[in-house]
Amino acid sequence: MARDVLSPGQVRIHSGSATREEAMKEAADILEAAGAVTSAYFDAMQQREETVSTYMGNELAIPHGTNETKHTILDSALSVVRYDGGVDWGGEPVTFVVGIAGKGDEHLEILSQIAILFSDEDEVETLKRADSPEELYKLVSAAGV
Repeated sequence: MARDVLSPGQVRIHSGSATREEAMKEAADILEAAGAVTSAYFDAMQQREETVSTYMGNELAIPHGTNETKHTILDSALSVVRYDGGVDWGGEPVTFVVGIAGKGDEHLEILSQIAILFSDEDEVETLKRADSPEELYKLVSAAGV
């Protein structure tokens, strides 16, 4: 990445599970706390999800807004949340919820890096074994995200 879109404070690990809506809300809240989006971004994520699922396979969902809601994005950032108890994402099992906000077209590069990282099942298993949010942050950052 040309610049940091992820900081240690934007990475969390939960031992339990969450609903899809709870997971999207947490992803949006982290992005808002980072100053990357307005409070309307959660609604934007929900609009996207109603149109097309943001489930990507390999236990990953990448909730994000729609093109029509770009005005709710203030800066590019990521949130990474691991739910060890899982999230039912429209019938698909999700462990990792990566919230994304991309200013301009930056989301395309960010999405590409995330897709590469999560396309490797061994990498996903390594991410699942991280003992702390700090370790998970280091692993994701080392992958160029």
